[in-house]
Amino acid sequence: MQIDFARTAWQDAAADWLVVGLAENEAPAGPLAALDEALGGRIARLREREDFTGKAGDRLALYDVAGIAAKRLLLVGLGQRDKLDAESFRKAMQSAARKLSEKKDVSVAVALPPVAVEAISARRALELAALAFVVGCVGQDRYRAEPGRHPFRSIALLAVDGEGDAGRGDSERGRILGEAINLTRELVDAPPREIFPESFAARAEEVARAHGLACEVFDRARLEDERMQALLAVAQGSAQPPRMVVLEYKGAGEGAPVLALVGKGVTFDSGGLSLKSAENMQTMKCDMAGAATVLGAMTAIARLGLPVNVTGYMGLVENLPGGNAFKVGDVLTARNGVTIEVLNTDAEGRLMLADVLSYAVDQGAERIIDLATLTGACVVALGEDVVGAFANDQVWCDRVLAAARAAGERVWQLPMFELYEELIKSDVADIKNIGGRWGGAITAAKFLERFVGTKPWVHLDIAGPSFASSNKPHREGGGTGCMVATLVEVAERYGEGNG
Repeated sequence: MQIDFARTAWQDAAADWLVVGLAENEAPAGPLAALDEALGGRIARLREREDFTGKAGDRLALYDVAGIAAKRLLLVGLGQRDKLDAESFRKAMQSAARKLSEKKDVSVAVALPPVAVEAISARRALELAALAFVVGCVGQDRYRAEPGRHPFRSIALLAVDGEGDAGRGDSERGRILGEAINLTRELVDAPPREIFPESFAARAEEVARAHGLACEVFDRARLEDERMQALLAVAQGSAQPPRMVVLEYKGAGEGAPVLALVGKGVTFDSGGLSLKSAENMQTMKCDMAGAATVLGAMTAIARLGLPVNVTGYMGLVENLPGGNAFKVGDVLTARNGVTIEVLNTDAEGRLMLADVLSYAVDQGAERIIDLATLTGACVVALGEDVVGAFANDQVWCDRVLAAARAAGERVWQLPMFELYEELIKSDVADIKNIGGRWGGAITAAKFLERFVGTKPWVHLDIAGPSFASSNKPHREGGGTGCMVATLVEVAERYGEGNG
């Protein structure tokens, strides 16, 4: 898909569609006034009649326009001017992309509104617009005879005054982020008979070759050599053998500190012997979203050539109730020697992550972020649209939260008080893998904390936002690719010495 950066007046942009974002009650000025004049005051009349208000979520398609080079015009509401931020701008642009991608072979010109430039900067507006149109034209319907969404023939991002040719890099960054998000979405949406530990690992190898990443895949024998008994236990019930993928990117050269990204990759989670209900199992192909997010982020980091060293670790298992499945009451010894009493085989992601986190620490990671669809408790606490953050180092957590805000993604920190440790103490082992009904997202995080030592670490529970239960105007149902952009923002700031 072609994405161009053009210095063209809005009314002179030739395309099938011209997309213009307007804030609520925004008076025509600058390029918007020039466009409205070319349209004979049509936008002003729509405002006066309240046929288009500019409220967040508003969309108005004008199919019969004269006086401008574009064949059609789509007005998109940006909401209140003082509330416009990266998230709301991305949603507005993505809703436009979803609307226009319903037809095949469409060319689009996107006007970058001055109000958005003022709110989030020209650089971020260009980046987010490119990202939104790359993501918004891709659906989850690749198995349907007639897909409901189609890639654009071309996208022209109309330049912002003063941006100059620097905007080409911003739009290209947005494209790369969008394609990385779509990779993550594709993997999360794929059926479990297509994505399992070996096939995920093979895809990671393919991606690594394409983008110059060093890749190592650990098979069962290697995992046994590395004493990853907790991870191996989770995999026992499945005929599909486990894997761990390690991707390395060295943009800062040998000797520079390493940022570790760790992803949970349970390619299908039946709950094991603690079997889920059929209803709760329907979306469990998405339980590998953490690993898919790490893979997507690593491709973007490599393609952008960021001056940072990053290693991605993806633990990959299936959790099934086969004859050899691990059992309630088992005591496992994790890689770092901590013993774990298993009280629920459906609390398996933390068992697998325990070994992968321990390995990352032993490999010399300076700072760690892990991502996992870990707990339904986090969804109960924060809903389906907000990621939960947990940390052992407040400074590091603040930096991750700041990167998420810049990327337009919602993350909320939950407490990690010592009192929660009492809830995972075991009478027969060092710890148990569940902490009871209350504070389940936090006790899961306290469990993981036992495997990172003193390394600054942030755990992101993406159980809610990583998989959308339904379509909305700004997003497709299914895999969302959440946190890919945040991880890239963290890596970029880390490489610049600001993270």
